[in-house]
Amino acid sequence: MKLIGSLTSPFVRKARIVLAEKKIEYTFELENPWDAKSRVPDANPLGKVPVLVLEDDSTLFDSRVIVEFLDRLSPLNKLIPTDNREKIEVKRWEALADGVLDAAVAVVLERRRPSKQRSEPTIKRQLEKIERALAVMSRDLGDKPWCTGNSFTLADIAFGVALGYLDFRHGSYDWRVLHANLAKLAAKLAERPSFADTVPHEAPAADAKPKK
Repeated sequence: MKLIGSLTSPFVRKARIVLAEKKIEYTFELENPWDAKSRVPDANPLGKVPVLVLEDDSTLFDSRVIVEFLDRLSPLNKLIPTDNREKIEVKRWEALADGVLDAAVAVVLERRRPSKQRSEPTIKRQLEKIERALAVMSRDLGDKPWCTGNSFTLADIAFGVALGYLDFRHGSYDWRVLHANLAKLAAKLAERPSFADTVPHEAPAADAKPKK
């Protein structure tokens, strides 16, 4: 299998962490979907990463689709419960975390616009979404060791990726001061090899080639 993506995309990072936790072998092909010469649209008509290329050259896109496929591909280290109620709880956490990412990415893109075209009300609205979502995460996590209780799941991966992206692109927003329990779990996740090996960073041009 081959995963197409970038080193900065949080959605790609989520897929990479799942691949690592499931111990699935794959090739990682770096592609910038914003590049005019990007080949991403050839694999995903939406022009977004991640894209998972299967052995028969068919493709899967959207991180939620990809990670669920990967979890079912191998019985090792199950990340999504089979019980419907428990599964929905995990997927709810994933939706909340992905919503934080959508808002955070929207702020990044808006701030990159020329000052005369930039919309401060749009930025404010997206930041408010993030603040509300983190408050709900903090409330729902409480003093539990993991997002949904006593087991590490996809919920924790989505959670950790979202907070990691806030650190990467919104470093001035100190969510740790506001939510100590989120900070505690994030620190525990950061110690896992799957997280430590996928910390987002800009890729030098020389690194833009397939990796194992």
